Amino acid sequence: MLSTEKLADLRLQLLAEKAELQENLEQNDHFDYERGFWHESMGELSSYDNHPADEGSSLFEREKDNALLEHYKIQLSNIDKALEAMENGTYGKCEVCGKEIPFERLEALPNTTYCIEHTPDKVTSHNRPIEEGVLMPPWGKFAMDEKDEDVAFDAEDSWQTVAQWGTSETPSDLAFPQDDFQDIYIEADENIGYVEDYENFVGNDMYGNNIKVYPNPQHERYEDELDEEGIMTSFGDLPAFEHDPYVDDDK
Repeated sequence: MLSTEKLADLRLQLLAEKAELQENLEQNDHFDYERGFWHESMGELSSYDNHPADEGSSLFEREKDNALLEHYKIQLSNIDKALEAMENGTYGKCEVCGKEIPFERLEALPNTTYCIEHTPDKVTSHNRPIEEGVLMPPWGKFAMDEKDEDVAFDAEDSWQTVAQWGTSETPSDLAFPQDDFQDIYIEADENIGYVEDYENFVGNDMYGNNIKVYPNPQHERYEDELDEEGIMTSFGDLPAFEHDPYVDDDK
């Protein structure tokens, strides 16, 4: 049971929080939601002469304003609900189970009328945009694990691209220290933009024939690495007769 002194302190805290929220809404002009149309908040009369990218940026900002306004309204509603509970003498008891709410919880969150076990904020929404159900990577669902591994530009590639500009790790944090700080992130030696090294210097026609090698620095490095390993290709040595094709053409 809350003492009169503690109840008075919590009431003052609620009133101060309510006044602050209302002041913020007034200063922000309710995020311009009292205007007739959202273009008016930007000083625009129409979308006709605006670039689609500018329209997208404006719409994003408007959606953010909408989320902030909704958050403010929920906060004010919870405060009014808690103040009403104080007037009714039910403040400090959970709406669901009727048990006493610990004072430590009320002190940290005075606008709550639920115990920690029955608070609606405890439920984490896992709802995702319905479009993700039909989109394929790199725009749909993907994760940094082998199960959802894809040759497209996925989450791991995004991390590697950003990590090239530096991470919190240092060469001393790695089992095999690198010479360059741009090479100390995970799988820094992985090919970017291609899978096999020879894709950078080998070409063929639309039927897979007339294979031609185009000498370039990548080709020279590829040959040097093969010589260093003492193998003929990245996937092992060729058959006994190199000139024989792997698969005979259909006669």
